[in-house]
Amino acid sequence: MPAKRSGLFVISLLGALSVVSPFAIDMYLPAFPELATGFGVPSTTIALTLSSYFIGLALGQVVYGPLLDRFGRKPPLVVGLVLFIVTSVGCAFAPDVYTLIGLRFVQALGGCVAQVASVAMVRDFFPRKEAARVLSRLFLFIAVSPLLAPTVGTLVIEAGGWPAAFLALAVVVAGILALVVTLLPEGHKPDRDISLRPGPILSEYGSILRHPRFHTFAGAGAFSFAGLFTFVAGSPILFRDGFGVDGKTYSLIFALLAGGFIGASQLNVALLRYWPSEVLFRRFLTAQVVFGWLFLAGTVAGWLDLYGTLAVLFAFLCCVGVTNPNASALAIAPFSKNAGSASALLGFFQLGTGAVISMAIGAVEPNNQVPIVAIFGTTASIGLAILVVGRKRAEATPVIEHPEPVAPAAHDASAEENELAEARCCPSSAP
Repeated sequence: MPAKRSGLFVISLLGALSVVSPFAIDMYLPAFPELATGFGVPSTTIALTLSSYFIGLALGQVVYGPLLDRFGRKPPLVVGLVLFIVTSVGCAFAPDVYTLIGLRFVQALGGCVAQVASVAMVRDFFPRKEAARVLSRLFLFIAVSPLLAPTVGTLVIEAGGWPAAFLALAVVVAGILALVVTLLPEGHKPDRDISLRPGPILSEYGSILRHPRFHTFAGAGAFSFAGLFTFVAGSPILFRDGFGVDGKTYSLIFALLAGGFIGASQLNVALLRYWPSEVLFRRFLTAQVVFGWLFLAGTVAGWLDLYGTLAVLFAFLCCVGVTNPNASALAIAPFSKNAGSASALLGFFQLGTGAVISMAIGAVEPNNQVPIVAIFGTTASIGLAILVVGRKRAEATPVIEHPEPVAPAAHDASAEENELAEARCCPSSAP
């Protein structure tokens, strides 16, 4: 197997890994009514299958982080993907909703390694100065998943019922696993100095969490990104129960709103040519807060019909498309040797927030959308507050450039782009 691959190949395969869980989350959303009818429970109970997946994702992050640093990226990745495939088949044959909820938790424990490893390998294969741009390209894959997954899911579910969605996930991830085993380079040499004992692991996470850049940008970014989780978990209730749209219309709505996230995440690549990540994150998080509270005010006052709701949510998700890659790049920038653990803790913040939100949505009455709408503005405001409090100390903490990446051939940016990214992405002083 070649030791090095082109940057385009590495980004594409990391992108495929990064969408394993997004597809597992989004692909079966059109089946909520069918699942509710089949299991004889309300749609809010079906939303707990999302909650259990988010909980599994969050907990799995902290487990896989040290494993990826200790054993290299590929062995834990292979084990996790195999677990995901097996439990996906189990989900397809779940006899009741509670078994499905439990299997979704285990499925997430397997699938979350793909997300942790893909972010950590950005740090392996690319220098810090390229991180925000590469992450924006990865987030293109993640952003496309809400665009494609519900639409693909609708077609698959119409052909074979809701179990077919989980069987399709198993088949697709089996293909990704084959590419990982045969073609993906190992980006991180196993490091036996990394302890797997609980004490050192907690100490490692503690040292990462205490870093001003990490706890500021990871915390603020997690609450900003919570808007996307609110949309994913709450959209079936908002649009199918609230506005009464059918499955195909819901898929189109989901795709339209995801388009805002997609376009903004790619616009971020161009914006980084003119403004540093800190500035972009701060400005778009502020705009996200404004749109979040505008959404709530318009809903409570009765100003927003279906089209008004789409317009405000579109603008809100555009903001998330810019804040997310910049917050992630800024949070993991100081870490090299323990990039896996830093990536895992970052994911724990994001997905833990998502788990809490999805459980809260599961407790909401299906005919009352106001509590769901209120979550958008509330979480964005908390994120902005974290940024305001910690910004000066975080930006005053220098980021020391780390050694050359393991696979230099993975870099496909021009020298001019590299110099520009270095100047713009993570400056050592406040703008």
